[in-house]
Amino acid sequence: MRYCITLLLLIFSVTAFAQQKPAQDKLIQFSGIITDIDSTNVIPYVTITNLSAKSKRVAADYRGYFTFIVNPGDTILFTAIGYKKFSTVIPLIQPDNKYTIMVKLKAEVINLPSVRVFPWATTEEFTREFLTMKLADDDMAIAKKNLSKASINGLIQTLPRDGQEIGSQNYRYNFDRMINKNMVQTTQLLNPFAWGKLMQQIFDGDKKRNEN
Repeated sequence: MRYCITLLLLIFSVTAFAQQKPAQDKLIQFSGIITDIDSTNVIPYVTITNLSAKSKRVAADYRGYFTFIVNPGDTILFTAIGYKKFSTVIPLIQPDNKYTIMVKLKAEVINLPSVRVFPWATTEEFTREFLTMKLADDDMAIAKKNLSKASINGLIQTLPRDGQEIGSQNYRYNFDRMINKNMVQTTQLLNPFAWGKLMQQIFDGDKKRNEN
């Protein structure tokens, strides 16, 4: 009887010790997929660090999938180039010893200062090129060149006439023809008055010669 009581006490103590075992000593299968928060595309080869286990590191595969063993309460850090850091804590209570998560990383935008590349190797070369540089004309100078007599004459010689100009010229030509249609110039060879005037001039010339 004494041995039975001792055995029962021993079993009860082991059970109580097992129930009082801290949760941190349990093992949990931690799995998940890492995607972009904006485009939902998977992010491959993300570095996963267990900060509670001496910074133990693993990496996700090319599909963004990962799985490894952790303890409840561990702090997990996800880092990737071009993305902001993301951390999560493993819950203390997991009935099935498995924990699955969908990790979404946000792209990190870094504004770099602008850099201008100059084609001059030395300051002296830049100074020489700057002094010989031809400055572009301003708006006033460009307008004066466009309105100069030489520029306008060149445009007159090269630019084709538009419809309005052609119509105006045709109208002016037809108007002149209508005004002058009754003022036809006749040939003097068929004009009898011209022949009479010519003969009179000949007779007057012969008369003057006879008088002389």
